[in-house]
Amino acid sequence: MKTFQSMKLPEALNHTLQHMQFTTPTPIQAESIPLALEGKDIIGSAQTGTGKTGAFGIPLVAHLMSNQRSAALVITPTRELASQVLTQLQAMLGKNSRIKSALLIGGDSIHKQLQQLRKRPRLLVGTPGRINDHLERESLMLHDANFLVLDETDRMLDMGFVPQINNIMKFVAKSRQTLLFSATLPKNILKISEKYLNDPVRVSVDNTASLAKNITQEVLRVSEQEKYSVFLSELQKRDGSIIVFVKTKYGTEKMATKLRKEGYSADAIHGDLRQRKRDSVITSFRNKKYRILVATDVAARGLDIPHIEHVINYDLPQCAEDYIHRIGRTARAGAEGAALCLISPQDRKKWSAIDALLNPGSRKTSPSSKSKNQKKDSKNKRDTKGKDNYRKFKRK
Repeated sequence: MKTFQSMKLPEALNHTLQHMQFTTPTPIQAESIPLALEGKDIIGSAQTGTGKTGAFGIPLVAHLMSNQRSAALVITPTRELASQVLTQLQAMLGKNSRIKSALLIGGDSIHKQLQQLRKRPRLLVGTPGRINDHLERESLMLHDANFLVLDETDRMLDMGFVPQINNIMKFVAKSRQTLLFSATLPKNILKISEKYLNDPVRVSVDNTASLAKNITQEVLRVSEQEKYSVFLSELQKRDGSIIVFVKTKYGTEKMATKLRKEGYSADAIHGDLRQRKRDSVITSFRNKKYRILVATDVAARGLDIPHIEHVINYDLPQCAEDYIHRIGRTARAGAEGAALCLISPQDRKKWSAIDALLNPGSRKTSPSSKSKNQKKDSKNKRDTKGKDNYRKFKRK
């Protein structure tokens, strides 16, 4: 499928897609949408930033437009992703659509959500915990929800949402279409697909462990004592918007405060912020009211801000797969971006795991693979070759 117009979508949806400047489908959209329009269940795997929301959103909206008694439910792992997904789906529905929607996320007003649910919305987007809260309250009915999307499923499983997902499945329509999307497909996801999907079609447009194109990666080995000063030096070399990942909630606030004292415009986002505050921080960053966002992995998935030019991993992630999602915050929709990792001696095992994920079967190139002479003089060296001791490598 070369264009969306050739997919035989409802005319109203074609109109909104043109208004949104959706012209040529991305590979995951070109593969998934025709199958979904045929009513097939799908297991989709593709890198973040490749158009997964459109891949399930376009057939979802087409389904709601064509079946006036149907409802659709999208389950996401985080509040930010749920909010972004709903915003895009509402745009696809169009300003004059009579299809009502509800956003069911933790940290948001229950009263506001109850008001939305009283209007009998046919489009529901939420996180597993809050969806279950409404099911327990009996404020949410899902018997008409015959179009189900599980988005970022690997992340939901990592976050321990399996019991909530299993419970939600008891309430959705037995006869339904289910689309499952995930950046990685470990065995536990395949088990879920066997349990809840009906003869699904597997759609994969890229190696799930590969990186988004056009990201230049830099690996810089530092001592723990000099890590922050090196980090400041690297900030001075970079223009444009930056997202900095640290490992703890407290660390985000501390880092943002220190950066502001250094004269940088910065703010922090983490899981303990109230939803209104989290929305405010993201909106301000999206509108370029400040340049640096310091985040935990709560922002690693689903955060779609096109102007992010740099990702800096001040701390490496606990899970190797999260590295891919972190640096996927840049180089979105064909743009170019850069990612920098600051690796201290304590990070050797984490970087080895990341390197093994990115280069399966290849010789390990982790920071632990130094010569004896290198070990004696390892401070602030870029790994390993090239101009000014850089190891800079670009995947295209």
